[in-house]
Amino acid sequence: MIQKILHTPEGVRDIYNQECERKLALEYELRRVLNSYGYRDIETPTFEFFDVFSREVGTIPSRELYKFFDREGNTLVLRPDFTPSIARAASKYFADEENPVRLCYLGNVFINNSSYQGRLKESTQMGAELLGDESADADAEIIALSADCLRRAGLEEFQISVGHVQFFASLAKEAGLDQETEEELKQLIVNKNNFGVEKLLSGTGMDPGLRELFAMLPSLFGGEEILQKALAMTEGREASRAILRLHRVLELLKIYRLDRYVSFDLGMLGNYNYYTGVVFRGYTYGVGNPLIKGGRYDGLLAHFGKEAPAIGFVLVLNQLMNALARQKVEVLSRQGRYLILYREGDREDAIRKAMDYRRQGKYAELRLLRAGQNPEAEAAKAKETYIGVIRIGDGCK
Repeated sequence: MIQKILHTPEGVRDIYNQECERKLALEYELRRVLNSYGYRDIETPTFEFFDVFSREVGTIPSRELYKFFDREGNTLVLRPDFTPSIARAASKYFADEENPVRLCYLGNVFINNSSYQGRLKESTQMGAELLGDESADADAEIIALSADCLRRAGLEEFQISVGHVQFFASLAKEAGLDQETEEELKQLIVNKNNFGVEKLLSGTGMDPGLRELFAMLPSLFGGEEILQKALAMTEGREASRAILRLHRVLELLKIYRLDRYVSFDLGMLGNYNYYTGVVFRGYTYGVGNPLIKGGRYDGLLAHFGKEAPAIGFVLVLNQLMNALARQKVEVLSRQGRYLILYREGDREDAIRKAMDYRRQGKYAELRLLRAGQNPEAEAAKAKETYIGVIRIGDGCK
């Protein structure tokens, strides 16, 4: 029984020692980036009423939610996704605000994934939401902010893939697809299944130009040339507006000097049904899942009573930590961390030394050496963990 309760349930894990220090140091640095753009911190509850994440909201499927009841019989849900929580809170506390609202957050989300998927069921996310601004400038700012977060973390080789859900939605509307066919087609495109798309649409009597566009969607990813190609094929169609929006966002990202991190994927249709415009994901080598997920959700706040456009992103800390470890990027958790070794008779000098270091903003840990412990051997072992080891007194020299 004791051995069983020492283990965590499937899908969750302990984080401790150096890994925990690196994670906290990373959170601190990333929060500074978010704050530097004018985003102010907000905290929402770990659990909310079920309706905040219901199917109508367009977030995580109900079967993947952790649901339970309070004493009054209300159905509650552990937060699976930050965006609906932020939308609810913003609709309550900023209901009459006419200027854009910038909010950022840090916390854990809980998704009851199937075990075979191999993903954590509890993960830490940081993110930002820009509410009340429908412009391409807001799209570019959020993408630039996400790129700056990855750079501050220490990554230099990453790619933010950008799409627009209205490109597909406009084509589907023009084609007059029924809901079942549209959903099947969407999954084929997301899975980059060109053959499946062609097979599904063959013999439908669809306009040949539209059929060709749908068939090309799984392959329409790359640089700026993809936008030019798509625009040439959609001239005169409603879908061209989505391409022009992406062109505008790219031009703005060039001003930020971040366009080298950006590519386009017109087959990216967004994970959540609440997305209405630009969507994007950030990837790097060494991990298969995205580090960054974001997009525009202009209709979500209306579900909570506030008509306002919005765009935001989340950064998945667990994925970012994995990427940094695999790329051997050092998180500066050891910066300023010192160990002070001392014997019983040198306690006062050791404490004074530690207090002096702490006043300088350094981390100083005291360790009393026991009888028989070799100061040189202890110092040698500690050098793997601490940036500096100081031995106090004659007994430690």
